[in-house]
Amino acid sequence: MPASFLHGVETIETTVGGVQVTLVKTAVVGLVGTAAGGTPNQLTLVSADTDFAQFGPDAAGFTIRSALQDVFDQKPTVVQVINVLDPLVHNSAAAAEAIAFDATDTSTLTHPGVVMSLPYDVKSKDGNTTYKKDIDYTIDPLNGIVSRVAGGAIAPLAQLTADYSYADPTKVTPADIIGGINAAGLRTGMQLFKDGYSLYGYFAKLLVAPAWSTQASVSAALTVIANNIRAMQFSDAPGGLTVPQAISARGPAGTINFDVSDERTVLLYPYVSVFDTASNANVLRPLSARAAGIQSKQDQEKGYWWSPSNVAIQGIVGTERPITSMVNDPNCEANQLNAAGIVTVFSSYGTGLRLWGNRSSAYPASTQPTQFICVRRTADIIEESLEYFTLQYTDGSISNAWIDTVLESANGFMRKLGGDGAILGGRAWYDPTKNPVTELEGGHIVFSYDFMPPPPAERITYQAQININYLSTLTGSTSGGTSGSTSGGS
Repeated sequence: MPASFLHGVETIETTVGGVQVTLVKTAVVGLVGTAAGGTPNQLTLVSADTDFAQFGPDAAGFTIRSALQDVFDQKPTVVQVINVLDPLVHNSAAAAEAIAFDATDTSTLTHPGVVMSLPYDVKSKDGNTTYKKDIDYTIDPLNGIVSRVAGGAIAPLAQLTADYSYADPTKVTPADIIGGINAAGLRTGMQLFKDGYSLYGYFAKLLVAPAWSTQASVSAALTVIANNIRAMQFSDAPGGLTVPQAISARGPAGTINFDVSDERTVLLYPYVSVFDTASNANVLRPLSARAAGIQSKQDQEKGYWWSPSNVAIQGIVGTERPITSMVNDPNCEANQLNAAGIVTVFSSYGTGLRLWGNRSSAYPASTQPTQFICVRRTADIIEESLEYFTLQYTDGSISNAWIDTVLESANGFMRKLGGDGAILGGRAWYDPTKNPVTELEGGHIVFSYDFMPPPPAERITYQAQININYLSTLTGSTSGGTSGSTSGGS
């Protein structure tokens, strides 16, 4: 088509040189579990501890509140939360539960998450009088707190009974956690992690399902999701296992299904002990949420290419059972667990309690560099960042200038990563042999690149020699002794 006629002056603007490649978010935790509150089967963002309240109290049987605290104990971060508990589906009834108002005119029900859309009643102790909500009493259904209304029919310090339905976490099944597609065509359960990018512009990169990931079905489903969105998933061994049982579980004859080999699955043992303020006692919790929190902390403070290993675990007071740990003993239990591809807790004299282990469950079946957690994650981040960056060049006209622009941007990204310490080296190039005319004419072009993240210094060896030549430095005293005579007078 001929150029349009112009009698005058015009400017045609072109962009020369590359543009910056933006890194994808890495420190985002994905948490699926149960809570007394929060919209069920919705991907909810949590970015501060003040956001915890929407999920109700940290009550027995629920997993989200305690897991959020486990993560934030390491360092606050962004968490994509999925609560699968639907109180209209997962509920139980409490009949004639005794309640008594205290001096503050309040009483707390045994179970939080009262389902207000289902039948409930507050009655006198003999059951003959039914009191009216908002006239005689008010109720905070999320926390299960009943308050007496002054001037109502309930006397101060009264003892009453309550009939109500409540959100029951014991009714939740692994199928609810795993999720799927519902009748409305919407994702449920952990499948909602796939919506992270379309909803918020980033995927969760550290996936956990505390207490649920001990089940083979849930852990296997988390592995599928992790591979779909280039994330790492952290799965726990169940409580009560001995070290030999945990190690044997890596084989087909084990008592649990730890028989997995996947670069994006991290296996954790044992449970850790945490002080619970509600019960004023130590309780056992899965390690997975704290491990994800440690990796998130590393991402924020040092970089996603840093291993989570040898980092102090904040907020715990011990482990379910002691793990023998010596930095120079290949036969200690911590080393045996690592040798089986299990991340554990290291605790020796004066070291505190530390996460210990660099390798995913791919080890020992795989000895490729990507079996290291930090190497696999670095590769994922680089690959995904380049893919997202290249969107702006998709459907552009292929030319030498276009190719140079893409390569300049990609190589600038590699140089930046090298300067940060994320990679030891990397480059992108155009290989004509991989771009035959038959492919180019179909609009398909191939760019090549390579890189190498720094592996963790997992094993450090000193080679010591006893050098007898140092004996030649012995020369005796250079000052010598002073002999004196003693003269006696007469």
